[in-house]
Amino acid sequence: MWDQNKINEICTRVQTLATDEAFRAEMLQNPTEVIEKIAGESIPENFTINVIEDGTTNSISLALQPMMLEELSDNDLEDVAGGGCSLSIFRMC
Repeated sequence: MWDQNKINEICTRVQTLATDEAFRAEMLQNPTEVIEKIAGESIPENFTINVIEDGTTNSISLALQPMMLEELSDNDLEDVAGGGCSLSIFRMC
């Protein structure tokens, strides 16, 4: 399962391997294949891997949730009122 813990484990492994020139070249050419190899499983269809080689660039990716066209349920309203919505920012190595 791809959750925050899985992503953290992958980031740690990538950071360890990032000093190897061959690894870096492969990561820039085939990031999906490299991450799948490290993870030991396929990347879920809803995941995108972006690799940037630039020590001065900070990148934030935001994913907009689908627009809700119907009314909110009581549970949804509770989540919104209680701060149930969150934003996660992942810095992939």
